[in-house]
Amino acid sequence: MLGLLNINKPVGVTSRDVVNRVQRLIRPIKVGHAGTLDPNANGVLILCLGSATRLISYVQQQPKTYRATFRFGWKSDSIDLETEPEQVPCSVFSTERIEAALPQFRGKISQVPPAHSAVHIDGKRAYQLARQGEEVEIPAREVNIYRFELLNLEGETADFLIECSSGTYIRSLCRDLGEALGTAAVMPTLERTAIGDFTIQKSLAADDISIETISEKLMPPVTAVPHLSQVIVSSAQMNEICHGRSLPETISPTDIKEIAAIDDQGNLIAILEHRPDKQVWKPKLVFAQTKS
Repeated sequence: MLGLLNINKPVGVTSRDVVNRVQRLIRPIKVGHAGTLDPNANGVLILCLGSATRLISYVQQQPKTYRATFRFGWKSDSIDLETEPEQVPCSVFSTERIEAALPQFRGKISQVPPAHSAVHIDGKRAYQLARQGEEVEIPAREVNIYRFELLNLEGETADFLIECSSGTYIRSLCRDLGEALGTAAVMPTLERTAIGDFTIQKSLAADDISIETISEKLMPPVTAVPHLSQVIVSSAQMNEICHGRSLPETISPTDIKEIAAIDDQGNLIAILEHRPDKQVWKPKLVFAQTKS
């Protein structure tokens, strides 16, 4: 069994819980997820099965889309409702005031992840240290916010549409926007609606996971790399790749680092990386069966 699953993770379940549920059904086939979704969030969680686990980093490179609710005038240690929120001063503000603050959070920005996060600090998860009452200092990281739009505002509660790069913390956007508006904010709900072309509308509900639905919903490995240029390879070239041999660089433009080699049926044969020093495309990840 080889491929990808688009699962709709429910609130209250960890990403690892979903992985384990699938793993128990298809053992000993390996299962991994392509990006953690917080227990308090729901939505798209991509699982990679079998040797497709080697494509996890490619799925993670794809933009993520969220629908988030921010509640202004409240703060909590976790920036969501995992820890007890407390009310803070908050002046009444309008849609116009919020929208005027959003541009500073679009494009490439520097962001500090929440103390209650899975970031590693000295070999431990930041949230483990935070729950022990330790001060957690997490270095800022650069992320890319492609879209940050206000959808609705009712009193102190606002809904946002956010499209961003991998590594972005929506809770950090919530915290920082609250501060920019002269108050604080918590995030009661978060839904990941898409990772690249993997949408929540086409996802499999976690409660519906079974051997039958896994087989029905399993997507081919090529769906993990829509951002890579594709080159159709012949049977002879496929055989070379399967034996670990490189192909001449003339098979593709050389202004890119990697390409997806596919057969005439659209199946992913391999990821090839350009080696300009040797003027070849070298197999990096091979998925086709070796032919004698």
